[in-house]
Amino acid sequence: MNIFEWEYITLIPPLLILLLVVFTRKVLLSLGVGILLTSIVINKGNILETIGSIWGAFSSIFYADGEINTWNAYILIFLILLGCMIAFVTMTGGTKSFSEMMLKRIRTRRASQFFTGILGMLVFIDDYFSALIVGQVSRPITDAHKVSRAKLSYYIDTTSSPICVISPISSWGAGIMGLIAPVLIAAELNMSAFSGFIQTVPYNFYAISSIVVMFIVIIFKVDIGMMRDKEKEAIYHGSLVDESLDIPGEVDAADLPILHGTYKGLIIPVTLLIITVFTMIIFTGYQESGYTFDFIKIFENTKVTDSLVVGGLVSLIAALIYYFKQSKQEDRFESKNIGTGFIHGVRSMLPAVYILTLAWMTGDLIAQMGTGDTMANIINGASIPVGFMLAVFFFVAGVMALTTGTSWGSFGILIPIAGEIMTKLDAVDLIIPSIAAVLAGSVFGDHCSPISDSTILSSTGAGCNHIVHVLTQMPYAIIAAIVSLIGYVVLGFTSSLLISLSVVIVLLIILTLLAYFFYKPIPRKKKKTV
Repeated sequence: MNIFEWEYITLIPPLLILLLVVFTRKVLLSLGVGILLTSIVINKGNILETIGSIWGAFSSIFYADGEINTWNAYILIFLILLGCMIAFVTMTGGTKSFSEMMLKRIRTRRASQFFTGILGMLVFIDDYFSALIVGQVSRPITDAHKVSRAKLSYYIDTTSSPICVISPISSWGAGIMGLIAPVLIAAELNMSAFSGFIQTVPYNFYAISSIVVMFIVIIFKVDIGMMRDKEKEAIYHGSLVDESLDIPGEVDAADLPILHGTYKGLIIPVTLLIITVFTMIIFTGYQESGYTFDFIKIFENTKVTDSLVVGGLVSLIAALIYYFKQSKQEDRFESKNIGTGFIHGVRSMLPAVYILTLAWMTGDLIAQMGTGDTMANIINGASIPVGFMLAVFFFVAGVMALTTGTSWGSFGILIPIAGEIMTKLDAVDLIIPSIAAVLAGSVFGDHCSPISDSTILSSTGAGCNHIVHVLTQMPYAIIAAIVSLIGYVVLGFTSSLLISLSVVIVLLIILTLLAYFFYKPIPRKKKKTV
């Protein structure tokens, strides 16, 4: 038998990427090997066609269907603009001054973490926007309180996708409504897409559990596995990040000339960034939806990446203006420092650009290979009792998002399948929970995937090595997933939201008690040994 004809060959490349990432901790190498192997599988070993596929995956990042691929290009441009803005904010002394100001208001390590978690929950418009904005605002505060960048990136990631997936007023909410509308019509459920989406929220056990677990971590100082090591390094040695690794989004302040500016040097550019992006999201959505004031249609048609680029330009201009104003007061600063700022800003974002580029290539090739279709066929071909279907949808969506690096790909494939299966099984009352299980599992897989763009941007926003972020976040994501999986089994057999959600809450309470007794907080100072 030809190995390339094997039914499950499409699962091998993504699983190999995951294993390489875990064991080598070299994301670029792992993605590079994955790209090569995936292309070989697609072209059944033909070397010339393999090379052509790799080039096609790379070129399509920037040019596809006869036009520039603005989505990807604008994300990369925004990252560069953001890096330059951060560099000039650092050079004005705005970051340092902001940290000093916030230390007077946020006086404890725990409070700095609460601030980050709550801020992430409030910035729910888009996961990319949330990941990068929360990082820029919170990083100076958590750095000052010696919170590891790994912990910061965990908070950022936990409050981006899980919040967006349950928020109707977000780019995610609008897109999901578009996916579930035909499912509701086919099942003859008398409800709007908006109503259907709102009803999925209490059934999204992973989104609920991951947020609760995050606050358990903050309140009870629960540090597990590799995260505990990173937190010890931060607390005992002030080492927030391993400088021997690639750190996306990290500007090396030691090599920059720093002015004696005020906190306004950070607050003004970041505030303008937030206001501009939010305004552009509303405006582009309003424009693309035919000038309607329907907020659902606005968020469904908004151009997020266009909005990010405009916001990035405005914030960079503001940072430059403030830099020029501040530098006039100190004669020792020369015009060449402007070039230094741009060079450091671009350089700080190159690791994220490299990882994103390879991750997009990997995702494109995996989609061509048909990994998602293979997973969908496994569900369709299996004879599974109705009671277990919700748990199966959650699990398969998680594996699919984990291996493909995209929660949206899992949404698009599995939501129609889930609706069709539950309709055929005469379990129409479980269609909404099935959709919720797909959404929940997809976000879980996305959280654990090293090739997920939102996870990459979370590590970038925090200034944390990407693989360190994935490996330190994974135990918490798995805990929330196990709780959710049990909840879906209970829901599948009882059809009761009250009972299943109660089980989820009880499990989270038990986990809190176990964490309190078995994972003692790291002492602020090492105990002296005799």
